[in-house]
Amino acid sequence: MRKQTIFITMLCLCTFILQAEVKVANIFGSKMVLQRNQKNPIWGTASIGEKIKISIAGQTYKTVANKNGQWRIKLNSMKAGGPYTMIIKGTNKIIFNDILVGEVWICTGQSNMQWSVEDSNHSELELLAADYPEIRLFTIPLVASSKPQTEIRDSVWQACTPKSLPKFSAAGYFFGKRLHKILGVPIGLINASWGASSLETWIPRDAIEEKYKHPEFLEDWDWRMTQFTDKMFKDYTKQYIAWENAGKPGKKMRPPRDIRIGQNAPANAYNGVINPVIGYGIKGSIWCQGEGNLGRGDQYSELFPIMINSWRERWGQGDFPFYWIQIASMKEPDLEPKTSSWAELREGMSKTLSLPNTGEVISMDVGEGNFIHYRNKQEMGNRLSRLALDEAYGYDIEGKSPRYKSMEIKGNKIIITFNNIDQGLYAFDTNTIKGFSIAGADQKFVWAEAKIIDKNKVEIYADKIQKPVAVRYAWSDMPNANLFDKNDLPVACFRTDAWPIASEGKYLSPRRYEYNNTKK
Repeated sequence: MRKQTIFITMLCLCTFILQAEVKVANIFGSKMVLQRNQKNPIWGTASIGEKIKISIAGQTYKTVANKNGQWRIKLNSMKAGGPYTMIIKGTNKIIFNDILVGEVWICTGQSNMQWSVEDSNHSELELLAADYPEIRLFTIPLVASSKPQTEIRDSVWQACTPKSLPKFSAAGYFFGKRLHKILGVPIGLINASWGASSLETWIPRDAIEEKYKHPEFLEDWDWRMTQFTDKMFKDYTKQYIAWENAGKPGKKMRPPRDIRIGQNAPANAYNGVINPVIGYGIKGSIWCQGEGNLGRGDQYSELFPIMINSWRERWGQGDFPFYWIQIASMKEPDLEPKTSSWAELREGMSKTLSLPNTGEVISMDVGEGNFIHYRNKQEMGNRLSRLALDEAYGYDIEGKSPRYKSMEIKGNKIIITFNNIDQGLYAFDTNTIKGFSIAGADQKFVWAEAKIIDKNKVEIYADKIQKPVAVRYAWSDMPNANLFDKNDLPVACFRTDAWPIASEGKYLSPRRYEYNNTKK
């Protein structure tokens, strides 16, 4: 009986100690970078009512765990610098060393953001030179969840070295490296990107359904989720393995994917990847996604603002900078002008520029016709950093690509005026301007001749069209287009018309569900 009493006492004591242990959210740790010049939150868990003391750089904060065992404080604003040590004390003590203060950006989206440094152009040279102790890297594990998660596991902050960098986001790294060299402050990069993910998986479900009242965007998803079964997944997996074992004959099969728990279902990536770090002090976000939503460009113009707004609302940092890479290009160039799901998606992304503090860089000129993962991520890092330096940091540098501003019909010609012109327009690689098409009232486009007539104006015409009413530029999956500003920023694709496009009213891409031949 005495032994049993002692055992119970020890068990209770161990339980109390376990419950009393102060913990801090996993995004915080040694070698982290804190955002300069703003009040950054630190949060964690402890026993109910437990007193917690946090100290860093001569600052001391005290708080008490609430009735849910949660605690949270905000650090006073700090200038760039370090290294610092953070001590968190309750009944136990946590020490984080080598903390820097600088600029923090979250790098997110799908595979062209996830695409690694080791798989990009000149990777051997990039990795040999990757000794930047004040650039810090953190990669969030990719966990899909139907419910919001608060923890992440198995990831730590690392200094940028040839050993830590190879698998990190290339676009994110090249962006961060430029900022580090120009701003002269530590840079923290948080990689939260997931290949083959859809836009809606990065959005809180209640934001789509309740806050912004677009439940129709979820109806087809929800129906398909109910139709997807374990048997369906198992049968398809057998077919896929048999196809692989046979040498992959005939039509290409996609790898098995359970849509219920993957990176496409609404909110799955938001819940598992973004929610655990919501609130961590950042300067802004860079984004690269879109291929997962091809065929739904019109819907993208409604979903993308919902995502950005919902992140900003939950982050609690106001309208922080949100910049994205427009989807690139792929496939064969068009012999004649035609509809384009890639161009419609680009347009959907560009419409989101109506939100404050947003920006877009163009990538269609670096796309590879036979490979969706273009390797020239250095150019994307350059363009993203130009944009950030211009918009977020106030440098006297043009970071925005030229964009369509207005049109004027003069007889059988249309004059296009552009904004965001820096040094003036020019045709890259040839004196002939490529990429323009023109149409009359019959909505039938033909290739057009183009002539630069002023620093920001181009004259468009075609002998076949005597009464033109509309112009399109780079309106193709793989545009053969070459109009640039002389600062090497390409002109963004555009159309002057508002005629119906193929993606209007399309909310879900059917190619994700080739396992199921049943249609709603």
